[in-house]
Amino acid sequence: MVGYAFMGAAHSQAWRTVNRVFDLPARARMALICGRDTPKVADAADRLGWDAYTTDWRDLITRDDIDVVDICTPGDSHAEIALAALAAGKHVLCEKPLANSVAEARAMTAAADVARAAGVRSMCAFNYRRVPAVAMMRQLVADGRLGVIRHVRAVYLQDWIVDPQFPLVWRLQKDRAGSGALGDIGAHIIDLTQFVTGQRISGVSAVTETFVKERPLPAESSGLAATVDGGKAPTGPVTVDDAAVFVARLDGGALATYEASRFATGRKNALRVEINGSLGTVVFDLERLNELEFYDATRPSVEQGFNRILVTEGEHPYMSAWWPPGHIIGYEHSFTHEMRDFIEAVATGVDPTPSFADALQVQLVLDAVTRSAELGSSWAEVEPALIAAAV
Repeated sequence: MVGYAFMGAAHSQAWRTVNRVFDLPARARMALICGRDTPKVADAADRLGWDAYTTDWRDLITRDDIDVVDICTPGDSHAEIALAALAAGKHVLCEKPLANSVAEARAMTAAADVARAAGVRSMCAFNYRRVPAVAMMRQLVADGRLGVIRHVRAVYLQDWIVDPQFPLVWRLQKDRAGSGALGDIGAHIIDLTQFVTGQRISGVSAVTETFVKERPLPAESSGLAATVDGGKAPTGPVTVDDAAVFVARLDGGALATYEASRFATGRKNALRVEINGSLGTVVFDLERLNELEFYDATRPSVEQGFNRILVTEGEHPYMSAWWPPGHIIGYEHSFTHEMRDFIEAVATGVDPTPSFADALQVQLVLDAVTRSAELGSSWAEVEPALIAAAV
């Protein structure tokens, strides 16, 4: 694994847990973790459960005993590491968004296609697909329980940079992160809604805003946390969006609205998706991760109303491996389910999802949103010629 901060810790917890919970055709051994700072990566290896550490990611590529490379770094290094790993015959799991640009995502997708012919698998890590309630939501739509999908509403709200004195961490720098709230959290709701509905976003009209243009330079940073030296710290420009709002049309005819903001005061990690169909509505709220709200319009009018589905039964997606009904699971389980699906796909020779091609399609939506916002919210089509794979 490359990277050991927030996502590195989440992925490590999943790798430690997956074979202890699921009966899989192969076992994961946590062989080597990589980071640039020797003392910190050494501590991470010991704390997170890795056999050894290195400060050069190329060591992961050259070792014959490593089969999988898991990329948990900022977006500016995804393409270089993934391309080298695929060329070396390593299976690749890469954090979202796939890359910092459409060009990089296209190159990674092309490399994944070549590698697939040699039996090398790749997957992008959109972990919210693996929340059991989200998988159940998709199942309800696929089974026709909502009828014709007419509306999609998706928001992802955080507030961790509301304070203008919060430092200029890498997530606020375009050359490192690619974009701000749009790519960081907006990518999640783009992928999640396309996954649930089975429809792609075909066009958008968008507006983005950067509320705080300058921030103090950090003395030390790990992405979601940082420190500033005492006194008046020098500042640098924020080069990404703080918030993005857009309307969209899906290729199945549905209308959609999306909002991604890291300036929603009081909202810590608030992701909510609502799907309205001709026969019903389903709602998912990450702060109630084990539940769905479901309105079935086919029931007699005197019985209609939103019902709470507690997604903890053994028959629900992924839940048979965990606890008795009613015993809830949490955020970290989505990553364990991600590793479960990845290991099973690699071991059985099946292409895992979401593929790099699926992640490229998300990147194309991000690009359309950016283009629309730059052109005063004019309508921007998602490039159809570059969409290579089905959701």
